[in-house]
Order: sequence, then C-alpha cells, then structure tokens
Amino acid sequence: MNNQSIQRMKALVFCGAGEPKLEDRPKPAIQAATDAIVRVTKTTICGTDLHILKGHVPSVAPGRILGHEGVGVVEQVGGSVANFCVGDRVLISCITSCGQCSNCKKGMYSHCLKEGGWILGNRIDGTQAEFVRIPFADNSLYSTPPSANDESLVMLSDILPTGFEMGVINGGVKPLDIIAIVGCGPIGIAVLMTAQFYSPAEILVIDIDDNRLAIARKLGATQTINNRDGNAIAAVMKMTHGVGVDVAIEAVGVASTFDVCQGIVAAGGRIANVGVHGTPVQFNLDKLWSQNITLTTGLVDTSSTSMLLKAVASQKLQPSQLITHRFPFNQMLQAYKTFGNAMQEKAMKVILSNDP
Repeated sequence: MNNQSIQRMKALVFCGAGEPKLEDRPKPAIQAATDAIVRVTKTTICGTDLHILKGHVPSVAPGRILGHEGVGVVEQVGGSVANFCVGDRVLISCITSCGQCSNCKKGMYSHCLKEGGWILGNRIDGTQAEFVRIPFADNSLYSTPPSANDESLVMLSDILPTGFEMGVINGGVKPLDIIAIVGCGPIGIAVLMTAQFYSPAEILVIDIDDNRLAIARKLGATQTINNRDGNAIAAVMKMTHGVGVDVAIEAVGVASTFDVCQGIVAAGGRIANVGVHGTPVQFNLDKLWSQNITLTTGLVDTSSTSMLLKAVASQKLQPSQLITHRFPFNQMLQAYKTFGNAMQEKAMKVILSNDP
C-alpha cells in the first residue's frame, strides 16, 4: 500500500485542558493551490504545547492536532507550489508565511495578514501527526542540507530561531557583553548556543535544576546559578560588582523569572522576554523608569532559519545536543509525560519518530 492510499493517520489531539489523546484522524488534503502535504518523519514537543494543555492559549480549540515543529518528505503539492516537489526532504517552519502581505514583506512573518503566522497546532492542525498540511508551502518549508541529520533539523523549526531572534537579536547581544539567561530549558539553551555567535564576555545561566545547569556549562555557560533558594539576584549583583548585566533574557514565562530579569539588568541594559506567559506579570516601572531599560517581546518570525541551516550544515551549530529522549509516534503520550516532568526525567528535548 503506498502513501497516497492511506486515508487515516495517528495524531496527538488537544481535547481541552488536561491530558492529550492519541487519536485516529483523517489524513489531511490539499485545500488551496499553495498547500503541500508533508509526511512527518520526525517531530518534537514544545513548551508551548504544555502551555496549551494548561489552558493558557485560548486560540487553540479542543480537537486540534498539536505540534508546530518537524521534518518530513513532501507527498503532495498544490498547483501553485513552485519550490518543492513530491519526494523532497523538508524542514517545516513553526511560522507560516504568505510572503506577500505588508507584514511578511517587512520580515514579520509571525504577523502574516493572510491567515499565516503561528497557525500550526494553534489555528490549524499541526505536526504531531503522520501527515500535515502546510499552507503557503513555498514560504513555509525549507529544503534541507544533505549533510544535516533530521534530529538537528527539527530543532530549527522553532527553538533555535526563537532563542536566537527573541533572545539574542532582540536583546542586542554584542561582543564583550555580560548576559544572563534566566531559565535553561530548551529555549534557554538555544539562546546560550546562539549567543556565542557574538562573543559575549560572560554568559550567566540561572535555573533551579542542577542537571540543566550542568548541560548549560557543557554548552558554553561561563557561570551558573541555582535559584532554588531565591538568591539569584544577589548572586548576579555580587558577580557584577553591583552593576548588573547588559542583557537579561527571560526564557521560562513565569512571574518569578521575569522578576529576576528586572532585578539584575544594569542601567542602560536590555530585557528580552522569550517565555510564553499564561498569566500577567508586574513590570516594576517604579524602579526602572529612570534606568534607560529596553524591554522587548515578540513571537519568532523565523527570519533567521536560512542562516541557522547554514550553521548546522557547517557544524558550527549542533542542536541535536539538546535531545535527551527518543520515542516512536505510537508512544507520544509517554513522550508528553516525560517532557512534562522534565526535572525528574532529566529531559531537554524529545524526538518523536515516524520513520518508515
């Protein structure tokens, strides 16, 4: 039986706040001439998926297939797709771009005005399935370098461009800066790996998980701080002789980590928020109004993906180092449990495989 005859598939479905379900679903079909259908060979779970399961992302309706990361093989293309053919090995971007609207022309693909942006696993069915429909395929898929392995490429769907664009670029990291990354989960480690492109003088990494801090030291952190006792602000200020850091990067999405960033940023410094916040946080303008602080927020645009692909192909970047656990597609529920209990399981990123 060939792939064209397969009409059903396995998919991970959000059924409301709580546990996901592995269901039998119809295989997606071409809906527009700019679509492609991709057979997903590898995907992963994102921290945003966990936020969805907690009910923090109201745009995700029950019944949605989750996932916005992956690599695969093109199985079918619409009549207007020019850049890809059946059989091409591709990287799926977490951001869908029409490439034609005013925002896309400015490189703000996450704010595509033609029903693009972050839609996979959000407003349309996503990649945690055997097959996925990709709208605007010419602008939302990337050809993959033959030398790059699929596991590394999956990390380029979202976390590497997110850490790089929202943390490093938005934070204005420069040579010899002192930077602090608050939270060293997958996004924090992605910030750590890509910040080194700019040769900062110090990279401080803050977390409450000793295992993750050890990974951060292995991958380039110059100093690490365990904030289990809430002493991170005092420790950073001591390390910096009371000055603070040039760039504080929030990579978790909770009030306590945002507060640490506010407490350690130097006058004239930058706070780059990367984490997904499901509840409000307090911005301490009573203390920061006179300190020339820049605060940036945003959703990744994936404008850096082509550059990061070159970095992976040349071995300058090895994102497969983030992977700690591997599961077949039929064990997606176990993968969610493992990723959701990252500290106990010593999990960083998981890979879900649907290889033939």
